[in-house]
Amino acid sequence: MDASTAASDFALRAAHERFTTSPGMPSGARDLVADSWRRSAQCGVPADGSVLPPLTTSTRDLRAYRHTHPLAVALPMLREVLGSGATDDGHVFAVGDADGTLLWVEGDSAAIARAERMHFAEGAGWSERQAGTNAPGTALALGRAVQIVTGEHYSAAVHGWSCAAAPVRDPRTGRVLGVVDLSGGPTIATPPALAAVRAAALAAQAEIARAPASEAGDALRLWALGRDSVLLEYGGCTHRLSPRHSEIVLALALAGHGVTGDRLAVDLSEREVPASTLRAELTRLRALLGPQLLGSRPYALLRPVRTDYGEVTDLLAEGRVGEALARYAGPLLPRSDAPVVVEHRRCLEQQLRGAVLGSGDHRLLRRWVDADWAADDAMAWATLADTLPGGSPQRAAAAARARALGLPRTVVPQAGRHAAVLQRCRS
Repeated sequence: MDASTAASDFALRAAHERFTTSPGMPSGARDLVADSWRRSAQCGVPADGSVLPPLTTSTRDLRAYRHTHPLAVALPMLREVLGSGATDDGHVFAVGDADGTLLWVEGDSAAIARAERMHFAEGAGWSERQAGTNAPGTALALGRAVQIVTGEHYSAAVHGWSCAAAPVRDPRTGRVLGVVDLSGGPTIATPPALAAVRAAALAAQAEIARAPASEAGDALRLWALGRDSVLLEYGGCTHRLSPRHSEIVLALALAGHGVTGDRLAVDLSEREVPASTLRAELTRLRALLGPQLLGSRPYALLRPVRTDYGEVTDLLAEGRVGEALARYAGPLLPRSDAPVVVEHRRCLEQQLRGAVLGSGDHRLLRRWVDADWAADDAMAWATLADTLPGGSPQRAAAAARARALGLPRTVVPQAGRHAAVLQRCRS
């Protein structure tokens, strides 16, 4: 270590000591680092290194998780771009998920042995809230590449290391999938190291974009039409979710991207939901589904999602109204009063109803009014009467039903009105 490096390291450790002993006083650290130290302190991470990051995932569970993780398809490329250089230079190369759990830790054997002594190992949690300020955890917290050197780490157990990390995003949605990291000695505290992890993250995103969907992870399958709770299928297993977990999964699926806890709370209830209550529900749901399916910060489903209501929407967009009606098993979670579910339920029903009424097909109209959810649709009965042949007993019965429901016989539905409803819901 040269004199300038030693002086810089001494200054950083002094700044760390000032922060931990006099929290109200300026530490002299970079703003990025000081902000991260404050977050680490609020999470209760010990600054003295007395508590190491937790080993959150068993070896068996980790193997299964890694196999299905979206970053697995980019691992061979990442090993070539970062892993070989890390081994040659005496460093460690790591890949973590969006929660900061380390999935792969490779590189120089001596460096790996040193890293394991501070629990920088596969299956360990290195988010800021678990390990304090560190490159992988802080990169995930900020959503951008960062470099953390020696005494900038919040935990004193990591002061002998420097690291650079960058988040990897889903090229389709922009959601953070995980993080790539280089950890080691003084050469990691240089601009080329930061540039290397940035380039590796971008290359990983390109690799994921090229991968077939089956390689990037199996899709989740959701059934939610005409049901009081969601049926979720993944990897050959089927889960019947509770009503509240059904609403959460639907809210995340409808968002199509990661959402904050505050946003999710608004989507799920018109009343204020305590943050602790929502976190508890999400923790229980994550325990059921596994960390490979439900991510946090932001909350998101980590696999492509296929749904029965999505199939109905796609069929309507293609003008295949009869098939859409056949797939429509009923309103979306009909007993749910979660605002996001209520809005999508209403829109999907109006979209399908508008297409059926605008079709002019008496067979589709008959199937619509014969369903429980549309039995009192006066306009649909009137439209059915209008499409049946004059003098038909069925026409007279449909018109009588429309009048009984309060619709004057003189009101004649116009296909254009229903097409307008369809267009509004699509937009």
